[in-house]
Amino acid sequence: MESVRKRLSEFSLEAHDLYLNRSVPYLEESPDPLHFYRDWIGPNKPCIIRNALSHWPALSRWTPEYLREKVGSKVISVAVTPDGYADAVSGDRFVMPEERQMSLSSVLDIIEGKVQRSGVFYVQKQCSNLLDQLSQLSDDMETHVSWMTSALGKFPDAVNFWLGESKAVTSMHKDHYENLYCVISGEKNFILLPPTDRPFIPYGVYQPAVYRQRDDGEFEVVDQSDCEKVPWIPLDPLDPDLERYPQYQRARPLRCSVKAGEMLYLPSLWFHHVRQTHGCIAVNFWYDMDYDIKYNYFQLLESLCDITA
Repeated sequence: MESVRKRLSEFSLEAHDLYLNRSVPYLEESPDPLHFYRDWIGPNKPCIIRNALSHWPALSRWTPEYLREKVGSKVISVAVTPDGYADAVSGDRFVMPEERQMSLSSVLDIIEGKVQRSGVFYVQKQCSNLLDQLSQLSDDMETHVSWMTSALGKFPDAVNFWLGESKAVTSMHKDHYENLYCVISGEKNFILLPPTDRPFIPYGVYQPAVYRQRDDGEFEVVDQSDCEKVPWIPLDPLDPDLERYPQYQRARPLRCSVKAGEMLYLPSLWFHHVRQTHGCIAVNFWYDMDYDIKYNYFQLLESLCDITA
């Protein structure tokens, strides 16, 4: 077993040396679909694409005033937490946010400081909320990215709208989607790790729970006793506990900032941690990945890491 563990570590380091970039590259315009599949989707490498959104009216229109006028009365799902960490390990629990139904105008009032509320508020519902709950905004953008749709031969499975406070943090995790993350205003800060760094990334299995705000304003953690335990990453890459997780020292995270008008291609199964500037607005497109050799390859790596843990 020790020899397998050693080979997995060597394999990860070889991947960095042989084909992974040391920083996230930039493309200066929307790519040709075939070239994008060959150079980025196939090799499973991230990149930032400039000038891919420049024709979207959203870039100039989506001010708080415009959003209030256009969709301010729309009731949406908002994640509320005491500290900004939703869907994250806290102690020996995997704690999910309180899901609160609020009008978009009410969320904007909190973000702009017009109304004071305890807790951190984040519009982060990943259920195609832009098309389902805020469809009036779809005229200000494209509902799919044409060159990505052509490259994959399918339309996106979800188009999500993101709006939140600077304290809202997305903990380290991975998704089974090809992700195009488009920043409309503000800035998103990503920490990225490739699937091949999995041998250095700790996992645990945790009792699921949710935050609930009491009448006195304090938050409590309520166990979801009827739910199965959740595998999740306990490590915070902003302040990693290297005494507890020494293997993480061998990981090679990439850091990048995605500014307004830029688009990040985040390949499927890449680990990512996300922060943002206050009031940042973003849209992302989730394309369901093909269950092909790429998926099977990384699932095998995941299984081997679990076995040798």
